[in-house]
Amino acid sequence: LTLLAINYPRETMVQCAPSPLPLTQFDLERLNRRFEAAEPREILDWCVNHIPEGLVQTTAFSLLVVTDMLYQDLRPKSPVPIIFLDTLHHFQATLDTAQKAQRYYGLDLHIYRAQGVNSREEFAERYGHELWDTDVSRFHYLTKVEPLQRALDDLQVKAWITGRRRDQSPSRRHLPIFEREQSGRIKVNPLANWSRKQLWQYTFEHNVPYNPLHDQGYLSIGDEPLTTPVRPGEDERAGRWRGSNKTECGIHL
Repeated sequence: LTLLAINYPRETMVQCAPSPLPLTQFDLERLNRRFEAAEPREILDWCVNHIPEGLVQTTAFSLLVVTDMLYQDLRPKSPVPIIFLDTLHHFQATLDTAQKAQRYYGLDLHIYRAQGVNSREEFAERYGHELWDTDVSRFHYLTKVEPLQRALDDLQVKAWITGRRRDQSPSRRHLPIFEREQSGRIKVNPLANWSRKQLWQYTFEHNVPYNPLHDQGYLSIGDEPLTTPVRPGEDERAGRWRGSNKTECGIHL
């Protein structure tokens, strides 16, 4: 992917003033009460104004509602960096969506992969063929968990924005909007109280790019060897790790 840059007009930028409080002193219980019924844009606006440095978004280039709000609407003075974990096992449609989004938004995009490899073939030679089948936990550690931690360290991240929602699966039913990790970083889930219907309504109303695999029944899109379409009546993430009791890849545990 070739990095692009857009210089936004000054009058459209959100002017961010550093918060007087360090992140460790943010009262997350109070913030969660305050923003429980808030729209995602309001949550993101608070973030770009109170965490002007060290704020990033992670995305798998499935649905791009959060990215659209950050880059088309809020437009902070310093664009929020976007972290993409290229597992080398994505669908081609996902990689195509990443390129389309980069051209469309001019993303400050940071791509991270498993250490020492740049292709699916190199990964198999170094770490084992079909590792997702023989040791899925190690596969996810190598392709997602370790690269994400490396990205968060490299970019000196204080808070990172996810696209998780409560209605995606039973395991996410009680997802808070703001979380604090053991590292002290804050994780922000601005879409937590939105439904899938609201997500698609925004996507169509604002002409937001999205991964075309959604049109083929893939409601939650991960690695190609581990993702299947979702059947009628199943929850949104039922197509991930089908046939196992796994519900998360590890980056949110």
